[in-house]
Amino acid sequence: MGVSLTAIRRALSFLSLPALFPVGALMRRSVTLRATLAAAVATAVSAGLVMLAGAGAHAATPAHAYPVRPMPEHVVAPYFEAWTGESPAALAAQSGNKYLTMAFLQTAAAGSCTAYWNGDATQPISQGAFGDDIATIQARGGNVIPSFGGYSADTTGTEIADSCTSVDAIAKVYESLVTTYGVARIDLDIEADSINNTAGIDRRNKAIAQVQRWAHHTGRNVQFSYTLPTTTTGLAPSGVALLQNAVDNGAQVDVVNIMTFDYWDGATHDMAADTKTAATGLHDQLAALYPSQSSERLWGRIGVTEMPGIDDFGPEETFTTQDAVTVEKWAASSGIDTLSFWALQRDNGSCVGTKGAGACSGVAQDTWYFSHTFAPFGRGRRD
Repeated sequence: MGVSLTAIRRALSFLSLPALFPVGALMRRSVTLRATLAAAVATAVSAGLVMLAGAGAHAATPAHAYPVRPMPEHVVAPYFEAWTGESPAALAAQSGNKYLTMAFLQTAAAGSCTAYWNGDATQPISQGAFGDDIATIQARGGNVIPSFGGYSADTTGTEIADSCTSVDAIAKVYESLVTTYGVARIDLDIEADSINNTAGIDRRNKAIAQVQRWAHHTGRNVQFSYTLPTTTTGLAPSGVALLQNAVDNGAQVDVVNIMTFDYWDGATHDMAADTKTAATGLHDQLAALYPSQSSERLWGRIGVTEMPGIDDFGPEETFTTQDAVTVEKWAASSGIDTLSFWALQRDNGSCVGTKGAGACSGVAQDTWYFSHTFAPFGRGRRD
């Protein structure tokens, strides 16, 4: 029986996870498959497969040709696995999502200050890499949120602020996303080794503050979100320390997005209930960091990312279809900023009973069920 690249990637990515990371969600991309995937992606790019399925070849339209809309007050932005060779614009249209979080950007090797999609040197930050897709999504009234880091980058020294020792160079990379693609938010997925790398944390937050000054001087509005692992009661001390460093450096963190899955504590979880307690704990931690802000404002700085179906730990951590209904209603009533999930390619029920699959949820569901269930939150509905 053949083994898919997805299966290999997931197997390698979680080889020793329980022993290393007993608490906290871990979003991954396996570097060990980079060489294999790079060749496939390069072929897809040259063949024009990054454009909308069925569309003819055409010159790339600069993303910034469309007005850069500020991010909405409430946004649904599932993660899109950018290394698969699929079109984000096509999947966004099929699933009904206006916004996507695109994962991941990282350097090709530790010590570099140049970021690429998937750490693949054939996919620089340029119109030739996802430019048409991003422009198409923007033309439909949405946008993408480029995401740096992820488990693989955070454990190999290729997260941009861990890799590069120049704050100016890191800031220029962030700025290049804004000027190249016309994005309005940049996400930083910091976990594993990176969340304990104090030098990288300090450089990253200094770069954020520098970009925000640049945005102010150039009339732009650029948001930053941090995606962080969580316990069922809020951030671990390392996550709080990262945010404290942001405060100390004058870096505005617009959204703190917690990964409410992969707890790895051996317990059987009510995933919807644990989402609520984790977010409540985060709210209280943010209150200590930003004592002058109202409770409503603090809730408006929170994001939640689920992993639909059976997560990487196993059936004890299953985010069910009913959990999705519960969380969407809670998110709307609480007034959080972002509702997301890992990842868009998993939003189907083609592998019932399988844990941690890269291309399906592991539970019985209609295709795009989680996208459709979360959609009302993005439309600003209040129950």
